[in-house]
Amino acid sequence: MSAALSRRFVLQGAGGLVVSFALAPAAFAQQAAETPQLGGTLPGSLEDAPYLDSWIQVAPDGTVTVFTGKAELGQGIATALRQVAAEELGLAFEGLAIVTADTGRTANEGYTAGSHSMQDSGTAIRHAAAQVRAILLAEAARQMGLPAGQLRIDRGVVLAPDGNRRSFGALAAGLSLHVEARPDSPLTDPAAFRVMGQPVPRIDIPAKVTGGEAYVQDMRLPGMLHARIVRPPSYGARLTALDSSAAEALPGVVKVIRDGDFLAVAAEQEFQAIKAMRLLAAAVQWQEDAALPDQARLPEALLALPAQDFAILDRHDAAPPAGGRTIEARYTKPYLMHGSIGPSCAVAQQDKDGLLTVWTHTQGVYPDRKAIVEMLGRPVETVRCIHVQGSGCYGHNAADDAAADAALLAVALPGRPVRVQWMREQEHAWEPYGPAMVTQARATLDDTGRIADWDYGVWSNTHSMRPGPAGSLLAARHLAKPFPLPAPKPLPQPEGGGDRNAIPLYTLASARVVHHFLPDMPLRISALRSLGAQMNVFSIESFMDELALAAGADPVEFRLKHLDDPRARDVVTAAAEAFGWSQGRPAAPGHGRGFAFARYKNLAAYCAVALEVAVERETGTVRVPRAVAAVDTGQVVNPDGVRNQIEGALLQSMSWTLYESVGFDRGRITSVDWSTYPILRFDAVPDSVEVHIVDRPGAPFLGCGETGQGPASAALGNGIADAIGHRLRDLPLTAAKVKAAIGV
Repeated sequence: MSAALSRRFVLQGAGGLVVSFALAPAAFAQQAAETPQLGGTLPGSLEDAPYLDSWIQVAPDGTVTVFTGKAELGQGIATALRQVAAEELGLAFEGLAIVTADTGRTANEGYTAGSHSMQDSGTAIRHAAAQVRAILLAEAARQMGLPAGQLRIDRGVVLAPDGNRRSFGALAAGLSLHVEARPDSPLTDPAAFRVMGQPVPRIDIPAKVTGGEAYVQDMRLPGMLHARIVRPPSYGARLTALDSSAAEALPGVVKVIRDGDFLAVAAEQEFQAIKAMRLLAAAVQWQEDAALPDQARLPEALLALPAQDFAILDRHDAAPPAGGRTIEARYTKPYLMHGSIGPSCAVAQQDKDGLLTVWTHTQGVYPDRKAIVEMLGRPVETVRCIHVQGSGCYGHNAADDAAADAALLAVALPGRPVRVQWMREQEHAWEPYGPAMVTQARATLDDTGRIADWDYGVWSNTHSMRPGPAGSLLAARHLAKPFPLPAPKPLPQPEGGGDRNAIPLYTLASARVVHHFLPDMPLRISALRSLGAQMNVFSIESFMDELALAAGADPVEFRLKHLDDPRARDVVTAAAEAFGWSQGRPAAPGHGRGFAFARYKNLAAYCAVALEVAVERETGTVRVPRAVAAVDTGQVVNPDGVRNQIEGALLQSMSWTLYESVGFDRGRITSVDWSTYPILRFDAVPDSVEVHIVDRPGAPFLGCGETGQGPASAALGNGIADAIGHRLRDLPLTAAKVKAAIGV
């Protein structure tokens, strides 16, 4: 992350890499527009970017580059996608390079979200690579006068039985890969895999563990200025007076920039910018008019908001049995932060030709560019967004906002790179939170202990206020001519937003599920990892345990009794057997066990989690001595990467379930540091975590990055209930709540 990342360096193709799409400059503006949805049946993201050279390029010197519009967010996707391409091209893993999300070089794959990377980009790259391999083989066969079936590929060289050979580079020199993909591809048989299915070390890890340049926070460009933003103290606050003279007189200060309620300072050195920011913050006056709900009665406040009701499942095939037993429960979740360990950051530079480049850890370089272009009122071809990893992600945090800040300041200070780094208190107070939610469940058991009727409702805001529109950017709403906040909308099924995973995968004779969509948003919210799935799975799987208890059934057997999907049953069985569920609950006092299952979005990966939970009765402190998970994510590319994802989901979900809750009073956010917003610490990490993969060779990729959060949360809640004999339904399940329940 140095001058080697400059716009001009990349566009010149330095280092032997070629510019994706093979576009002439006149075609750049057309490609810069949002990629249109195409008709047809091409696999994965090939549907939207059908040319093979959008995904795979072979340079005359033999350099092979794979391109993806998805971003590396710490989920290991750059490694896995490289494995996919290497496998289908017959290359060693080290035999190619990968370029991730960049509006100047890669296809528009929208957001890197929803566990879609392997399903969309992985599928596209696999088919594109297979078709490129076939093209190279066909050309080699033509040159050698042999059937393609007699040739083989070894590390970028096509070999004939008589020793004749052609390198990929020599073959590609006379070919164009700017051809449309076909819907069918000569994919490699999984039995012949050499790279896919192997635990290849992740390429993004070394710099992260050796203090290297791993993140956008680490970027240092020649002549770079450092900037800080002075944020309002609360939602809706208006800047009424400012004396910036003291800040402007500080050594190193280059400029104070104000546009309406947007206030920033740029300086030669970082601490000079921080000192100036603090002086400005002391010199500015704000008029505040925020009116936040009563946090102590947050569920009631949510239920009182106007709702738009959508019945996303309505299948009452039979009346509940007259003599059945009916159980009801309500569950609640507070607002949650992304809590990124590194506060958001971006770097931007406007060069002498008016080209604006923004380096950002956004999850969607094309949507982010669209919002920045609208905010600045300039042509789309004059803005380029390049993804660089951020230190912490987990959804729509403040990355896009930092990118907008940097873009505004780079335009105000043309010719020099400007680095905008948010402060911890700004990140905590202003990032878009995961929405608070309320769920209510009611079910009737028949005389055989089977669920005869199911009724479930979820109250939630939208779970995505991402860019596109400029009004999604914080800075754009603070300008003298502000952009309006876009109207919140529910995300449609089958994936959903607040209602994600609200429809159980279980076989239910009679069921109704209603999404009570709340357009009003008391706090700033957007997408947090897994969206509504974590809360809906927590609620459904907690309720399944409550129903099993009422039916006098074992929780695992009760689930299997209501599961017909064979892959779901396999995952549940695998987790239970690996945990030793049939051996009964732990004998140690204060110990319990919990189990939960879900298929993410009912269409992605399957995951089941079993936990041993230990509760210290004197304090209510919860520990997890042992965790076991089983996952079915279809064809596995990197088993170590899959385990990383499930382990990370487990730890993050434990943090959400036991500790996390955004604090606020009637005017301001109050949880602005790690003491007021506690998260899971190292001493609370489970003693043992096992992840068992149910491999499905040849099956389609299923995203697993968010499949574990819901089951882990519910298994923890069920384990606490088993350990103390009382059910807690209001997240987070803090030590104080557990202690109070023990005293009941």
